[in-house]
Amino acid sequence: MSDSRTTAAPGNERVLAVVIGRAGSKGLPRKNALPVAGVPMIAHSVRFALASRSVERVIVSTDGAEIAEIARAEGADVFLRPDAVSNDTATVDSAVRHAVEASGSRAETIVILYGNVPVRPADLADRAVARLHETGADSVQSYYRVGKTHPFWMSRLDESGRVSQFIENRIYRRQELPPLFMPDGGVIAVRRASLFDVREGEPHAFFGRDRRGIETREGDVVDVDTALDLAVAEAILNSRAEVHA
Repeated sequence: MSDSRTTAAPGNERVLAVVIGRAGSKGLPRKNALPVAGVPMIAHSVRFALASRSVERVIVSTDGAEIAEIARAEGADVFLRPDAVSNDTATVDSAVRHAVEASGSRAETIVILYGNVPVRPADLADRAVARLHETGADSVQSYYRVGKTHPFWMSRLDESGRVSQFIENRIYRRQELPPLFMPDGGVIAVRRASLFDVREGEPHAFFGRDRRGIETREGDVVDVDTALDLAVAEAILNSRAEVHA
């Protein structure tokens, strides 16, 4: 099958993907460079971005030499972060803004991809970009439907172990729970104007005012933060490889 995406000189692309991956991780050391089903973690995100038809250029933002080497080998441009956007208090959007400016890109649509998400539906970025353009929204993020961890089924435990409902309700069956959604970390598509709209005291201002979502199914996206997440991602990717073998 031929690739129908439009090619553009670096800087003139309309849709830019920024894969972000810090070197430091307290919960899972070297997280973004760890092998997952035989492939370095961040390489999965780079390959996903390169295969997305709506994405015209892929860059990686990192503060780690090992991650940078992996990303370059996968065909992405790499931009190393300064200390100001690579410490524990640095925000996602500040790192992305730095990468966009350092790359010289004039893209009006930015696709943000976390480097520690090795499992995504192949069309997820394309769906997000399409929803962004069709609706005229400021941002589009992927979400999964909350099931057993719904707030209506959450409880408080006091010091004596006494239980009380977090939200008072009389719902007993899962099917009766009101639909709620959590961001899954799969993709964020945002307009450049929103990304660069920095407002003091509003950490999520870069999502803009018109925020939309696309839904994923359970297991479609795996965001790796722990050793258990890593094992789940590896199991899913290995099972997919066996199916296509």
